[in-house]
Amino acid sequence: MPDWTKARRSAGLGLVVALALIAVSVAARAQGGGAYGAPTRSWWQAGQGDFFPWQQDYSDPNGQASILSAKGAVNTQDHPFFEALGANGRACVTCHQPANAMSVSTENLLVRWEETEGRDPVFAAVDGSNCPSLPQAAKSSHSLLLERGAFRIALPWPPKDPSGKPIKPEFRIEVVRDPTGCNSGAAYGLKSSNASVSVYRRPRMAANLTYLLESPERIFMADGREPSLESQATNAILVHEEAAKAPMPGELRQIVAFETQVYAAQSSDLRGGLLNEKDGPLALGPENLAALKGATFDGAAAKAVPFSFEVWRNPKDEAGWDLQREFRASLVRGSDVFFTHRFRITESGKAAEYTCATCHGGGAGRWMDVGTTNVATANNEPARPAEAAGTPAPDLPLFRIVCDSASRPHPVFGRVIYTQDPGRALITGKCADVGSIVMQQLRALAARAPYFSNGSAKSLREVVDFYDRRFGIGYTEQEKLDLVNFLSAL
Repeated sequence: MPDWTKARRSAGLGLVVALALIAVSVAARAQGGGAYGAPTRSWWQAGQGDFFPWQQDYSDPNGQASILSAKGAVNTQDHPFFEALGANGRACVTCHQPANAMSVSTENLLVRWEETEGRDPVFAAVDGSNCPSLPQAAKSSHSLLLERGAFRIALPWPPKDPSGKPIKPEFRIEVVRDPTGCNSGAAYGLKSSNASVSVYRRPRMAANLTYLLESPERIFMADGREPSLESQATNAILVHEEAAKAPMPGELRQIVAFETQVYAAQSSDLRGGLLNEKDGPLALGPENLAALKGATFDGAAAKAVPFSFEVWRNPKDEAGWDLQREFRASLVRGSDVFFTHRFRITESGKAAEYTCATCHGGGAGRWMDVGTTNVATANNEPARPAEAAGTPAPDLPLFRIVCDSASRPHPVFGRVIYTQDPGRALITGKCADVGSIVMQQLRALAARAPYFSNGSAKSLREVVDFYDRRFGIGYTEQEKLDLVNFLSAL
């Protein structure tokens, strides 16, 4: 196998070379070829049968994201991650596309809708539409997937423990508004024979998962409901692929083995050049990410050598590289904002200091209410505390949560909460968990817009502005720009 990684990271490669690599890759894909001589397609179909290359690049608005199969190329023929195991024609890869860093993007989904006239399995009625009861040929019936990249997640109500026994919730849930019709409908709603709550969430990356396996918590999914990758794959195949039976143990081993050898990260930037060049920061690019096994991406690790960006703090003053030098210096300043800029958050009357890295660990996931799902007010109700995210989005369902007097209250809203996704509370039944969502990893962000669990932020700048407003951080315009540049390069 040629040592392409070494070649791509050679010292001295800058913006011009990076742009050339991007142009070559785009041209190759247009002709049906891909990175390093293997097929690289903008959309992987179930049962496609191609080899999954050991490394492949995909263009995104900022440059390129790369997918690394750390143990070599994978023959996808008859592989359970790539073959449809259920009735609707989907495979795992359908909702975990390599071109979108093993997730999906609205840009790619819109293209797929036009190419297939909405017939691709990704738009299957079970969760690729706003509700299975809607007319499936209508584009409007799939608006939450096409505009937010969010699939319908139907969770049983009341919740059940791992043994299947119902959990008595600490609150009652009322449907205030139901634009999709699923939560109030006779077939799928809270009053149906199989009572459930439908919420709409973005798919998680099926990459860089070794970091989750190495963390003590091992938290999977946006609400932390799955205890392992095996259980996650099993339920995804039964529900999202509509399989009649659970996958076999050998199939689960293949799926998990694949998912834990795949790494995804941004590898080049139109302004910053190659991000994984020799002697560059050791935290950038999928090859470096795979090599840093065991390292976490949190505040403590920021002080360690692998996560130092100092090498780019004062780039060499070379003529002709002004744009690259400026971007790299901005990235370093953005890392300072991410890891060291402190702000205060008050919950339940107690204040504590946080940084971005406090919650966004690269290894362990954790759940909390950051304000992306709970809202400030509804209809003519009194205004809620200033920490709330704001007014509800009209295209998402809105629920009113009323908690029991004996329950531990929500740390911000007390015992009456308006939310567009109760989050972790749909699993635990606990009032304090309403709106809590597990933090996502922050790799290859440029390849998989939009952001947040419900796809409410169209750009990274919207993400930064949201947190600045939500927590009253007070970032300067320069700090916002630097933070966006840092996030876009991960």
